[in-house]
Amino acid sequence: MATEATFTIPADQFPLGTVFQQLPDVTITLERIIPAQDVIVPYFWVRGTIVDDIEESFSDHPGVKAMRLVDSVEDEYLLRVEWALEYTGILSTLAETEIPLLQAVGTKQQWTFEVRGDDRSDIATFQQRCREVDIPVTLTKLHALMPVETETETALTDTQQEALVLAYNRGYFESPREVTMEDLGDELDISQQAVASRLRRGIKQILGNTLSQTEQPN
Repeated sequence: MATEATFTIPADQFPLGTVFQQLPDVTITLERIIPAQDVIVPYFWVRGTIVDDIEESFSDHPGVKAMRLVDSVEDEYLLRVEWALEYTGILSTLAETEIPLLQAVGTKQQWTFEVRGDDRSDIATFQQRCREVDIPVTLTKLHALMPVETETETALTDTQQEALVLAYNRGYFESPREVTMEDLGDELDISQQAVASRLRRGIKQILGNTLSQTEQPN
């Protein structure tokens, strides 16, 4: 039976984790992709900061060969990374064991990787290989394949959903408003501009998804 598993590793045990030394409040999300030996998750998002040169925030690491900024929107940056294929890490181990990566999110506390195997033995093989190459993974969840998320759930980023839920619960969308954007920013520990960006982009995603499912009149 297809099995999904969640593993964590310390923040400094992954090449991109060097960014937390300079930007401890950011969140990194790897683009979902099925890893192969020659191309391993080339894109990732950095969210939660505004800096002039985001690439310079990542210290040199033997696992990274090159990195460049692809696009940026306010406090969100899309970067492309070229990994050093000779570096042995969790991504190369996923590729070696042919385990698809569903999601990977990094914070200053830890990296969380969600993966899927055709059965539990695939997950066990990956975990064993990590032990052999001294990758300190911790298995936190293991379960049978779950139903696919709704389009709205997959469209929202974690930070957008967090901001929208907080804004809704605190009465930001009431008339008159029961909380200011500054209050939301203080609670999320981000700037007002970052709150505005997350709310605007989250609402746009929800509206786009909802309207795309509405049948046009004849």
